[in-house]
Amino acid sequence: MKDKKNKFPQWLLVVAVIILAVGGYYGFKFYKAFFAGNVTAKQEYLYIKTGDTYADVLKTLKDKEIVADIASFEFAADYQKYPSQVKPGRYALKEGMNNRRLIGNLRGGYQEPVKLRFENVRLKTDFAGILAKNFEADSAAFVKVLSDTALAQSYGFTADNFFSMFIPNTYEIFWNTEPEKIIARFQEEYKKFWNADRTAKAKALNLTTQEVSSLAAIVKGEALHKDEMPAIAGLYLNRLKKGILLQADPTVIFANNDFTIRRVLNKHLRVDNPYNTYVYKGLPPGPIMLPSIAAIDAVLNYKSHDFIYMCAKEDFSGYHNFATTMEAHLVNARKFQKALDERNIKK
Repeated sequence: MKDKKNKFPQWLLVVAVIILAVGGYYGFKFYKAFFAGNVTAKQEYLYIKTGDTYADVLKTLKDKEIVADIASFEFAADYQKYPSQVKPGRYALKEGMNNRRLIGNLRGGYQEPVKLRFENVRLKTDFAGILAKNFEADSAAFVKVLSDTALAQSYGFTADNFFSMFIPNTYEIFWNTEPEKIIARFQEEYKKFWNADRTAKAKALNLTTQEVSSLAAIVKGEALHKDEMPAIAGLYLNRLKKGILLQADPTVIFANNDFTIRRVLNKHLRVDNPYNTYVYKGLPPGPIMLPSIAAIDAVLNYKSHDFIYMCAKEDFSGYHNFATTMEAHLVNARKFQKALDERNIKK
């Protein structure tokens, strides 16, 4: 009788096992949903477009194989009330990140900004393409704002020189920022760049900041080496002061809209275009490309000399021979033309 009283009831043991099993199942499910790593190494960023719904996010996660277990993500997302709080943006992913961390970033809109750097941009369409590659809006949207005369005027520019407002530098901007706000961000950098010192130097040259940029673009187009930029800038400033046509080959190439030209010929020089400085006196209406900071500073800190002619060196080093007289210049020009002929460069 005593043994029967001390015996543990079988049904109670079964209930205990069931409770432990159910508890273990939900405990594991909870752990997997909130604490176990779920983000894969397939993608570096998750892009959520403006207007995307929770269903769109789930589709992206599946199609891009961003998470290993979509069911655990959905469980955690529902628990954290994410489906009603979708925010667009570019979100950094790290292999092994758990759902709780990922969803917390998505709910809070804690996206990582784009680090944009650009240089050697020739045309507005080229720039629009660069912007579209880095931000949510497409190139057509960026071409539209870059060509907006009213927008340019609101910032104190013309349609032609508006391009000079974009200083090549490194910018941190959120991926889903609207084009107009991105342009405003560039204008903030422009104002910072043109500080009192640079503005005073431009004034001393009797040039506006936009004109400095237009000249710097020519200097950038001519120079292959930064250390020669101040000398080239000094030459064109001499021509401006003397009222001599600038006769800058990069402006001719721009005016002809043919950037494959390697040898400027007489037919290229005759094109009737305000950017052709062989035909029109003074600076062109706007920059022929986005000048680098080095080129702008080369104009502001130009090298003082008496040269008014230059020609590429015949050794194709990228440097130039400078001259003060037409006679000396023609000698330099013949050397270079001979070098072109020897390399069979005809156009």
